Amino acid sequence: MSELSESVHLEKRGEVALVIVDNPPVNALSHHVRQGILDGIDAAVADDEVKAIVLTCRGRTFIAGADISEFGKPPQGPPLPQVQAAMENSPKPVVAGIHGTALGGGFEVAMCAHYRVAVGSARFGFPEVKLGLLPGAGGTQRLPRVVGAAKALKMVTSGDPIGADEALADGLIDEIVVDHEAGAVAFAERAVAEGLPLKRLRDLEDKVTADRANPGQFDEFRASIARKTRGFIAPEYNIQCIEAAVDLDFDAGIAREQELFRELVTGTQSAAQRYYFFAEREAAKVPDVPRDTPQLDIQTCGVLGAGTMGGGIAMNFANVGIPVTIVERDQASLDHGLSVIRKNYERSAARGSLPADQVEKRMALITPSLDRGDFAQSDIVIEAVFEELELKRSVFADLDSICKQDALLATNTSALDVNVIAASTARPESVIGMHFFSPANVMKLLEVVRGDKTSDQIIATTMALAKRINKIAVLVGVCHGFVGNRMLFMRGIEADRMILEGATPAQVDRVIYDFGFPMGPFAMSDLAGLDIGWKEETSTSSTVRELMCESGRRGQKNGRGYYTYDPETRVATPDPEVEQMIRDFGVGKGIEQREVTDAEVLDRCLLPMVNEGAKILDEGIAIRASDIDVVWINGYGWPVYTGGPMFWADTLGVDAVVDKIESYHADLGGDHWAPAALWSKVRDSGTPLHTVTSGT
Repeated sequence: MSELSESVHLEKRGEVALVIVDNPPVNALSHHVRQGILDGIDAAVADDEVKAIVLTCRGRTFIAGADISEFGKPPQGPPLPQVQAAMENSPKPVVAGIHGTALGGGFEVAMCAHYRVAVGSARFGFPEVKLGLLPGAGGTQRLPRVVGAAKALKMVTSGDPIGADEALADGLIDEIVVDHEAGAVAFAERAVAEGLPLKRLRDLEDKVTADRANPGQFDEFRASIARKTRGFIAPEYNIQCIEAAVDLDFDAGIAREQELFRELVTGTQSAAQRYYFFAEREAAKVPDVPRDTPQLDIQTCGVLGAGTMGGGIAMNFANVGIPVTIVERDQASLDHGLSVIRKNYERSAARGSLPADQVEKRMALITPSLDRGDFAQSDIVIEAVFEELELKRSVFADLDSICKQDALLATNTSALDVNVIAASTARPESVIGMHFFSPANVMKLLEVVRGDKTSDQIIATTMALAKRINKIAVLVGVCHGFVGNRMLFMRGIEADRMILEGATPAQVDRVIYDFGFPMGPFAMSDLAGLDIGWKEETSTSSTVRELMCESGRRGQKNGRGYYTYDPETRVATPDPEVEQMIRDFGVGKGIEQREVTDAEVLDRCLLPMVNEGAKILDEGIAIRASDIDVVWINGYGWPVYTGGPMFWADTLGVDAVVDKIESYHADLGGDHWAPAALWSKVRDSGTPLHTVTSGT
């Protein structure tokens, strides 16, 4: 064995040379990996005793992709195309032995081997689009030459991997083996013995020639993904690369791929998506809770409430095999909740996203009950009752007397004081907030709210449990609305103000939608229901929302809200009556009517949120600015290609952002416009806002 670099070594087994990558944890294509592979191929080619070459990896995976920490830094080591050319042009057979994942640059390297073998559990794909990129080392040119344009388009624009069986059927691998290393060596020996040709995927032409006869498929594909990819640049650039593979020769296609890759990698969208990639992983880390903190063993779950939230929460646990006891106050509510859960599972099965046999298996994990006493042996109990503080305090006092002493007690509150709720028990150290987002069985975000007395063990257990039930957890502190809703309240204040000044709900929603959100604030209010928390007997016509509820407008649920809704399609249409109602209300309040520009709408909706985020960070409610971005991207649909509110503010320039905040504060007043104290620290230090941690 000879060491080629710090992460690659060369071994000989008879007439086969093995170039072995060992760069934990995922064998990323760092500069020393590229150098080692190149040196290994060159050495094996120069060795007369070697008849074939195997590229393989140690650890849990094949090369899982590029080392994205090197992006934007001065280049080191050989460029990847030089490594690929050495493999592809080798006069001796090169076989890639694959296990784990061959993704992105790793897949592009494997495609330059003459043959590929893989274990049955291996996965293959190009996830670059999820980082705002495209496969930049020939992936978009070699892939359609093997699988055809239609399959290639789907793979590069979705970023989703395929399995070994599918890869074999598509011709991307040549054999499925039991052991990736031994299987690759055996295949290499057979290639020598049988004189197999040195296949280069770049030379294949049959598939792209056939695709030239169907040029319309590209626009059809664009139309099919338009809604899902709205606002993203990278999917279109990926499509253009596949078009180039069909329309141009290989070298010209490579040149086009490189041109488009450079545009993406130097652009704001990819920078934002790469930033988010690391931000999500950083959010799982809690600096003041030791990594070796003992955790509770969560094997059973109790959920109080079978409504929209409770049912969705229960599904999260059943989905991963954790038995759930779900308790309601009456049989009708319990039956309705269970029927909704079943319908959700059946809908998933009908779409093919859930195996049909899983419907009954998961339903069997959910035990209905009308008795809270059935929570006695649950390892975790999550309360999902109405958002009323006194009700939640009463619930937790009751749970305290029922649940075993080492149970984790969680409240699903979206805004209330977790410390006050915890104080209703004799064990506040066991109480934590678990703010699921609706629908809880779909939304990825989980705001984990630690109280003043929540123990490290409870925090560590909850963060680990969140990952187990496939949630993205962000740990936050106690304040009204925590991180997400506290910032949302600020947007709501300005949106409500602007429609009284002359903007329409449709204009505000359009501007927010065009920015990249799935919907604007008024469409969101209609979806949630305008009458949530409204009581007819205490309504005083003091707000637009009260006026609308008094006039019978409840939102989508009855087809009339800020918009009117088609009963079949749910398509929204602006309602002139509502617009007049709002104008009359504003005039009655002495508010001058004027034209509000789209630019002002965007500023006044988003800048107060950024300002509030800075206050949240300064108060230590969030650990990191990037945690705020993770909350907003996953919980509220902030477009990931802008990086989240804090990263977005940096792209505008902190000075420009603060100047606008100060100007609006002077013109409009309001505590939510009062500039955060953090701004002066950020300005003085020159530190990018999105890199700030609390207490700095």
